This record gives sequence, C-alpha cells and structure tokens, in this order.
Amino acid sequence: MATHSTTASANMASASAFERFAGLSAILAGAGSLLYAISFIVLKSAGLSALFLMLGGLLTIPVLTGLYARVREVEPGFAMLALLLGIAGALGTLLHGGYDLANVLNPPAVNFNLANLPSSVDPRGLLAFGITGLGVLAFAWLLGKSGLARGLSYLGYLLAVLLIVLYLGRLIILDPKNPLIAVVALVSGFVVNPVWYVWLGTVLWRGRGSYKNNATH
Repeated sequence: MATHSTTASANMASASAFERFAGLSAILAGAGSLLYAISFIVLKSAGLSALFLMLGGLLTIPVLTGLYARVREVEPGFAMLALLLGIAGALGTLLHGGYDLANVLNPPAVNFNLANLPSSVDPRGLLAFGITGLGVLAFAWLLGKSGLARGLSYLGYLLAVLLIVLYLGRLIILDPKNPLIAVVALVSGFVVNPVWYVWLGTVLWRGRGSYKNNATH
C-alpha cells in the first residue's frame, strides 16, 4: 500500500512538473512569436526571423503535448487528431526556420533570390500556417467543450482563421504587401498569436487542480 501511494505521488509530481514545463514553453513561444513578427516585419532581418521561427516550432511541441493531456478526456479521437495536426505544424515550422537559417548563414551559389522560392519543407507556410491553423481550430473546439477556458477557446478560433487565411494568401496572392496578407500578418503576429500562447501558458502553469476548481463553479 505504501509503495502504491509513493508511486502515485511521484506520478502526480511528474505530471505537475510537465504541466509547468509546458506552460513555461507556451509563454516563451508567445514571446518568440512576437519577436519573430518584429524581426520579420519591422527589422526585416532574415537571420533573426528564421531563428525565432525555428525556436517557436521547437517550443510549441511540449505546449501541444501538455494541452492534449488536458483535453483528451473530452473527445479522445479529436484530441489525438488535434495533437497530430499541431505537431506536424510545429515540425514544419521548425524545419522551415532551420532551412531559412541555413541559407542565411551559408548562402548557396545560385543566380536567383531564394526568398522568392517556396520552402521545400514548408511550401508557402503549408505546415507553419495551414496545418497549424487546423490544429489550433481543433484544440479551440476541445477547450470550449471542456470548459477549461472559454475565452481562450474563442481566441483560438480567431487565431485558427487568421493562420489559414495567411496560408491561403501566401499561396494564392503571394505578394506580402497585399493589404489582406499584411493586415492578417500584423494582427496574428503582433497580437493574437502571442496572446494565445501566453494565456495558454498561464492555464497550463496553474495545473490541473485549478481546472477542476473552475469546472465545479
């Protein structure tokens, strides 16, 4: 009995530690998202934007894992689908950033501008924006259904729409100076995306206990 109690306590401590790790990762991902927007839109620094894009993809992986652990009991199948879409988007973002950073640090000997070509690992942001948007959409629905954070759920819907529109704009319109792409990029990059991750980070950091308390009220 004592051994079982000790094991259960250790498991709870381990879960709490991961939730805090996921929460911290989310807060850092939110800050990184804002820094990416600043470096890409304001500073126009290819190196910095590639670095923050890569770090953002890496930080998102534990965030999505922690979020999945929170909502999987609501709809296990949809929760797994949301996680798979989110991880695919995060890995695509990570690889896209790494690809861009590699070209900045060691430009290949070519006679054309690589910036005008779609990334071979994430063409026009298919994973970083399109698939990530679908993953956020699924998680937003699960958050709303769970009652964990309805405001965060609504913000997630908005973020998902902005990401999908941004992907379609980059795919079809292409010109980053087009008002549709520019406005969506500004709103998502400077406001919605950072706020979503920081808010999600605080929810994960507080732990499952606060979720249970909120659910009873």
